Amino acid sequence: MLQVGLNPYGLTYHLGLQGHGTPRANPDGRGLEGFIQLAEELGAKTIEIFEPWIAALDDDAVAALKARLAALGMTPVVSSGLNHGPLDGAFRSAERLDAKLIRVCLTPVLCGDRNAAGETWHELVRGVHAALADCAPRAVSEGRTLVIENHQDFTADELVGLCEETEGGVGICYDTGNTLPVGEAPLDFTRRIAPWVRHVHLKDYNVQFTDEGFRLVRCAIGDGFVPFREVLAILAEHHDKLTAVLEPGALDVRHVRLLTQDWWNGYPPRSARSLAACLQAARRNRLADDADYRTPWERGEDGALVSYELDMIRRSVANMKAIGVMA
Repeated sequence: MLQVGLNPYGLTYHLGLQGHGTPRANPDGRGLEGFIQLAEELGAKTIEIFEPWIAALDDDAVAALKARLAALGMTPVVSSGLNHGPLDGAFRSAERLDAKLIRVCLTPVLCGDRNAAGETWHELVRGVHAALADCAPRAVSEGRTLVIENHQDFTADELVGLCEETEGGVGICYDTGNTLPVGEAPLDFTRRIAPWVRHVHLKDYNVQFTDEGFRLVRCAIGDGFVPFREVLAILAEHHDKLTAVLEPGALDVRHVRLLTQDWWNGYPPRSARSLAACLQAARRNRLADDADYRTPWERGEDGALVSYELDMIRRSVANMKAIGVMA
């Protein structure tokens, strides 16, 4: 069912995206070329490409890239976000590459922490509604779909609402690791959004409980809290085929402080049953409370980062092959 490949966000140090423009950036970052080579090595069938990489290429280079991906049997997805400004550039890149899907991150909010954004959260939501209302007709006219990601900011109900209020052109990019950050269990989240899913980010985390909530700690996909067999079975009830990409979590650990009262500011009421399901799901393959949760990036061990990222993506591939997600 899944046409699985890669996106660059689980390999940010290896590719030169982590710390870009700072002294800690990888001086040997492999960029787009290294990304394609790794995707080919791992047998990727889908490749989600960071939009600025495409924008930096001239027309001849884009034509060569398009032909190369076709020869490799990789379906391109353009990756962008409203936090980078209007989507005109993403539409242009999708047209040049003939990509039918444009993945869209909606806000800069992380860890479900709407309270940290204050009143800005409501402004962000209004901006999202306006941007999608403006861009959806263009997507329809061009035969493309804006796939909006649950990027640790919107709940399942809210994502479905954003899709329903547009007349086509908008679907969901489902990040499987990003249900807990908004206090929702993965299976509940999946059931709600499944009919609207058009693209999947296969992500996983080990959870470490804290006095304020829990940390989400990067791990190989399949080693964490996400029950992939069950999640994918739900998606299969609605879709014969979907594109998907492997994306281990960020090098910065996420702390979801949902056991504090202020964290819930900006959320609608939630049932105790729903929250209980979230907390129960978070206990699967959890880390010990006293385990060192830091990644090499957070420990300042930059020299270990390339092997750390590559080993994790290769273990993720092995895990997905073991459950029949990848050939």
